[in-house]
Amino acid sequence: MPQILVVEDEDIIRSALKRLLERHQFEVQEAASVDEALSRFKLKDFDLIISDLRLPKTPGTDLIKLAEGIPVLIMTSYASLRSAVDSMKMGAVDYIAKPFDHEEMLNAVNRILANHANQRLQEADAASIVEEENSEPGTMGMIGHCPTMQVVYQRIRKVAPTDATVLIQGESGTGKELIAKAIHNNSRRRNAPLISVNCAAIPETLIESELFGYEKGAFTGANTNRCGLVEAADGGTLFLDEIGELPLEAQARLLRVLQEGEIRRIGSVHSKKVDVRLVAATHRNLKKLSSEGDFRLDLYYRLNVMELTLPPLKQRGDDILEIAEFLLSNACKRMERPNLRLSKHAADAISQYDWPGNVRELENAIERGVILAEGNLIHTDDLGIEPVSTVAHRPSIPQVQSALPSIGAPSRVIPRNDGTKAPEDLSLEDYFQHFVLEHQDQMSETELAQKLGISRKCLWERRQRLGIPRRKSPTRKA
Repeated sequence: MPQILVVEDEDIIRSALKRLLERHQFEVQEAASVDEALSRFKLKDFDLIISDLRLPKTPGTDLIKLAEGIPVLIMTSYASLRSAVDSMKMGAVDYIAKPFDHEEMLNAVNRILANHANQRLQEADAASIVEEENSEPGTMGMIGHCPTMQVVYQRIRKVAPTDATVLIQGESGTGKELIAKAIHNNSRRRNAPLISVNCAAIPETLIESELFGYEKGAFTGANTNRCGLVEAADGGTLFLDEIGELPLEAQARLLRVLQEGEIRRIGSVHSKKVDVRLVAATHRNLKKLSSEGDFRLDLYYRLNVMELTLPPLKQRGDDILEIAEFLLSNACKRMERPNLRLSKHAADAISQYDWPGNVRELENAIERGVILAEGNLIHTDDLGIEPVSTVAHRPSIPQVQSALPSIGAPSRVIPRNDGTKAPEDLSLEDYFQHFVLEHQDQMSETELAQKLGISRKCLWERRQRLGIPRRKSPTRKA
């Protein structure tokens, strides 16, 4: 249970905030001043500190430095943008105006806790990778050794032994179900069932009865009692693929499973306790869906305890050929065509193709090549992929993450098919500028920084140096 410290000198506000947070499963301690907080508690014991800006003797912003990395959310009743900006410059994770809306406060708290947990895990992952750099890193039964996937393997190793809910983000065909299996197989539930459900493949009218089961007579055609897939996963792991397609009614039922650990079959008046570990996956932006009313925000925060992001195949460097060779070996065994191998041109084409369908498309291309190949070599034409473009491919995110501090030479731009322009022979600074301008309307500053592998402060400094204006956003109240 997350530990929160509330520092507020007004008794009414402090008590009201404490009650609000405790109703939502947070453990809360309180203090009326910075001095009282320091004398009664160890700040490092908390996951979040919420403090008023103006406090007796010592301002709440002093807690930022004293907390040593623990996020501090500043409250202010002074309608001054200056005070909010100053707080953020001093290191406050965010600010909120008083009197605050309850939902706004809860959303801010959930967001900050999730971001802080991910940041700590990324730091731990990076440290672990450095420690293991001289040894063969584990691949959790999957193919690939690129830096991005090494982070994924590290996270699986850390989260698998727990019962934490996991949200897997990634494009279609990147192997999200393989990640779910790796989490299950490395957990204490490995001997219990792993139930996989593709939410997009079940008609909306049937999804609730499939997931939660039903009682005899609950609706026309319900001639017997039926156990749902959630109940079937009792003691094991439930993998919900494409959870963004889940109807709102089913989302409400799933939220109860996560909050209370119980289900109620359709048509039943009795609930049943279940012990299920949930792993969900999606290629959609659930936070954006929540803002549009198509996905419950409370369910999103329940799912986003631990997020794993799978890179598209085109960003996995040498992994592409390694995966291709593995798929080729399997296809040759299935079709009894031993001794087949890729020609040099075919290997080059595989390495440089964009693979919009990711691993699934690569597997189909390899299988096609095995069928059509004459002799012992598979050629580019056999694979059925488009010829390699003369346009230089942009560097991958992992490459940029490892080399962004360098400054390269200017690049030129070439027209895309859709009329826009894309960089060719990008320098690292050019790529940074291109990436930020292309994605800042869809991503927050925190998300941009995470994708680029840098801190928010570093992102801000680079914006200043390169003269990249920050995207306009709705004005917030101070």
